[in-house]
Amino acid sequence: MKPNPSEPTHTRLSEQLGEAIEERIVIGQYRPGMRLDEQILATEFGVSRTPVREALIQLATAGLVEMRPRRGAIVPKTDPARLCEMFEVMAELEALCGKLAARRISQAGLAQLIAAHQACLEAREAGDTDQYYRLNEVFHHLIYAASQNTFLADQAAALHRRLRPYRRLQLRVRNRMSASFQEHQAVVEAIQAGDGEAAAESLRAHITVQGERFADLVASLSSIAREPVSPAEGTTPDSATGL
Repeated sequence: MKPNPSEPTHTRLSEQLGEAIEERIVIGQYRPGMRLDEQILATEFGVSRTPVREALIQLATAGLVEMRPRRGAIVPKTDPARLCEMFEVMAELEALCGKLAARRISQAGLAQLIAAHQACLEAREAGDTDQYYRLNEVFHHLIYAASQNTFLADQAAALHRRLRPYRRLQLRVRNRMSASFQEHQAVVEAIQAGDGEAAAESLRAHITVQGERFADLVASLSSIAREPVSPAEGTTPDSATGL
């Protein structure tokens, strides 16, 4: 999603910082148990502490960092089995959103979905994985909204936010962006045809990360990871936690 010109600069900056920090957490550059010091991060990224603090609060809300009394932001441990479980739940939430959207989407909503799909095509052809993912988020959130079930849409959006760095980074796996677009095509066609079952199945398959897909995701995280060289590595693991 492109930044809103009317949006305060510091808000967009905190979002960009959040994306950078969450990616470093996911690839292991910021390790479990590490304390993320606001001042060290501000120095590292060349910004003031305010957007860093806002970014850490956003990440804590999404469950990507833990805020602890007198310790500040701590990188939590992520269990691969739990990650698989979250993707399983995400697949079912998206499937239900797609099923309802196929029955309830308005003409205006369908037009927006098709436009978002076309925008993803342009990003795919440009080979821009980060832009593709931003547009991909728009695409999925339009489906959540089209379900016309606000509780379901809120739950889907919350888990989507929790899994965002993993979903974004898996697009760097070879040919994954093209495969993602083709999967989107099947979703659009099913919703356009009013076929709720086909929409649900297409979205379920699109989101499910298991077997070879999960192995590819893990491999991509390992390949993206670099030797820690940032000042943030000067922070120490939270010895009181034993992590």
